[in-house]
Amino acid sequence: MDNCCHSSSSHRPSANLTDHNKHQGHDAQTFLNKFWFSLILTIPVVLYADVMKNIFNWSPPIFIGSEYLSLALGSTVFFYGGWVFLTGAWKEMKARLPGMMTLIGLAIVSAYLWSVYAVFAGEETLFWELTTLITVMLFGHWMEMRAVSGAQSALKELSRLLPDTAEVIRPSKLGDEVTITLSLGELVVGDILLVKPGSRVPADGKIIEGNSEINESLVTGESKPVSKSVGDEIIAGSTNGDGALKVEVTKIGEHTFLSGVMRLVAEAQVSKSRLQKLSDKAALYLTGIAVVGGIITFVTWLTVGATVAFAVARVVAVLVIACPHALGLAVPLVASISTTKAAKNGCLIKQRLALESARNVDVILFDKTGTLTEGKFSVTGFSSDETLSLAATIEAHSEHPIASAIVTEARKRNLEIKEAKNFRRIPGVGAEALVEGKKIFVGHRDSADIKVEADNRALGNIIVSDTVRVEAREALNALKDMRLNIIMITGDSEEVAKEVSAELGINEYFARVKPEEKIEKVKLLQSKGLKVAMVGDGVNDAPALMQADLGIAIGAGTNVAIESAGIILVKNDPRDIVKIIRLSRMTYSKMIQNLFWATGYNVVAIPLAAGVLISKGIVLEPAVAAILMSVSTVVVAVNASLLAIRKL
Repeated sequence: MDNCCHSSSSHRPSANLTDHNKHQGHDAQTFLNKFWFSLILTIPVVLYADVMKNIFNWSPPIFIGSEYLSLALGSTVFFYGGWVFLTGAWKEMKARLPGMMTLIGLAIVSAYLWSVYAVFAGEETLFWELTTLITVMLFGHWMEMRAVSGAQSALKELSRLLPDTAEVIRPSKLGDEVTITLSLGELVVGDILLVKPGSRVPADGKIIEGNSEINESLVTGESKPVSKSVGDEIIAGSTNGDGALKVEVTKIGEHTFLSGVMRLVAEAQVSKSRLQKLSDKAALYLTGIAVVGGIITFVTWLTVGATVAFAVARVVAVLVIACPHALGLAVPLVASISTTKAAKNGCLIKQRLALESARNVDVILFDKTGTLTEGKFSVTGFSSDETLSLAATIEAHSEHPIASAIVTEARKRNLEIKEAKNFRRIPGVGAEALVEGKKIFVGHRDSADIKVEADNRALGNIIVSDTVRVEAREALNALKDMRLNIIMITGDSEEVAKEVSAELGINEYFARVKPEEKIEKVKLLQSKGLKVAMVGDGVNDAPALMQADLGIAIGAGTNVAIESAGIILVKNDPRDIVKIIRLSRMTYSKMIQNLFWATGYNVVAIPLAAGVLISKGIVLEPAVAAILMSVSTVVVAVNASLLAIRKL
């Protein structure tokens, strides 16, 4: 019999959950304000551009200094609207990671410097292209940041779950009790809270008086209110129902369950999947291709006799159209949405690689106790009072659920629990100790029953039952429909394993597996070329969780399991594993769709921007290139956002 120890994580969640590096320090409102300002100034620049005269045969009013109007307004747009791109480009170059901001910076600097020169040299300027380019780029970035911030809505909800204050019951000088209001920062472990009907729970704790139904949906994903009474634990951020409760604070601040959830999601947000690394590398290569392509484009057009203004315009178009904006957003936005979607459904993604690997799993290895079964044992039969009394004497030193069931039954029958010395746990088998000079053994030998022996002489048996989870059947059927192989692993006897497997329709199982042997079973399956997901709930499962291609810890209270697994399920509900597999497949599909769109768009658009089809009358002006680049970004963002509304 294995011991399972449960404790809560105590890590602080990351302060920054939403950054795209290129937008660090920016916000959507900044881009929107700059967009409107730049748009207003761009209108007269366009009206006074030669393009209006050439296309619409319209000439604007002329006044003293009108020839410098485009220079003045264009310079204002360049420095006010375009400064955010210039600073972004500078940061990228300082970090030696040129990317989207670098390309935009090169494009607008090239267009601006040429235009300033052209004003005084009597050449054709590119001010209308410059201002429309900056305006469109600002709008596109605003759209992107709205999409990114929208993807984080679930995390924002989590951060707002806690109330600002708590009502604390304290003894008064008169000997009675008074209720005072404190900020959450003033709470200490051991405080007694009054949680009124309909209010938020301010800290993790244990109910000491009252009963109610608690809504934990935004914390655990459980849609129905959960009945809670004296002795039950209660989670910070959950909503109390109709009953008034007195709650003893057990965890505060960064040690609360909610902080653990936020920390895990934060870690997932900054970790990268294989596809994201591929996307980042492609974006870096695309930047190099764009710069080289721009140089080749400029030299080629000058060589064939084009004007400098025309050649510069082609370079600007190439640099803009090649911006890996959509490519840089394609994977991170999908990953961001998927991790927050998982959190809303009670599935915590600690590593994005774990979520990505879930779609490739061939076999799921389930630990039996507490995963496929309730893990709530009860004694249904025993040989004699002496047998139960001695077993309880030994098991009083163990924290295993079976041990607790035996001790509970003995106390219920008022049987004597004697003094035990030299207690020793035998992993996967049982335990033994000296009682009144005799070596008493309690545990499994060769049958499903618990054996009790005194000095190696059999005294009797104890029958302990564990109920199969109703939801386990539903989960296993769904996983089979997804063509996944199911294997059960347990430390119980062959007889118990066979019985539970038959009840759940599992064709393969490993019985009598000691805790240290679980990792060997995982390695055995992997040696056959199988991708293995290990599902466990305790300390004893940690090595196997780490060895598996995908480690899934059921029950987020086990600190070791959290550290060992890539995915943590808040509830002890195996049906959530089905959600993880579905989400993994949906996420991968969206990433591939976005990568296909982003790269395909660049492959087609760069040659057009360079002017390879100009003989056919097809040429992309810088402003049009900016529109297409922004459209591609919005398409990628919208496609990624569709993941948020799909059901798991």
